Amino acid sequence: MEGRPNQTVDDSPQHRRHGPATPSKQPVAPSNKVDTTSVSQRLQKELMSLMMIGGDLGVSAFPEGESIFAWIGTIMGGKGTAYEGLSYKLSLCFPADYPFKPPQVKFETMCFHPNVDQFGNICLDILQDKWSSAYDCRTILLSIQSLLGGRLPIVYELELCQRFCFCLTM
Repeated sequence: MEGRPNQTVDDSPQHRRHGPATPSKQPVAPSNKVDTTSVSQRLQKELMSLMMIGGDLGVSAFPEGESIFAWIGTIMGGKGTAYEGLSYKLSLCFPADYPFKPPQVKFETMCFHPNVDQFGNICLDILQDKWSSAYDCRTILLSIQSLLGGRLPIVYELELCQRFCFCLTM
């Protein structure tokens, strides 16, 4: 009877057919579930930050009702602008994947500005394709306040004057 040669097991990665019996240290693919706890915590931190310094800047925001994902914000018109002395109410709806997606922000108070449509939707790059997870609610409100304080196109200024003058003559 011939003896078999002493066989050794080649356990090199090239010869392994199946994964090891112990768990792999490779990263696990992310699940599709959204961790709303971390989003809630971030929004609570942003709320605290706004409460501490927001009012001094002419902006404020608070959750509307019980949901931390729906806020009502207020922006005061900047000094030396056509909006000085005016107060604007906005709605902010934060998605479940915030801050990786921007919130939906809309004027609830009528605002006459070329970047705001008749329904209160705001055309602002940081609320669309230029969004960054580094932005927060305070940044959004200050950006909108700055948008209102920016130089309006001359054609729009003339149209505004004509509307205003027409209202005064009635």
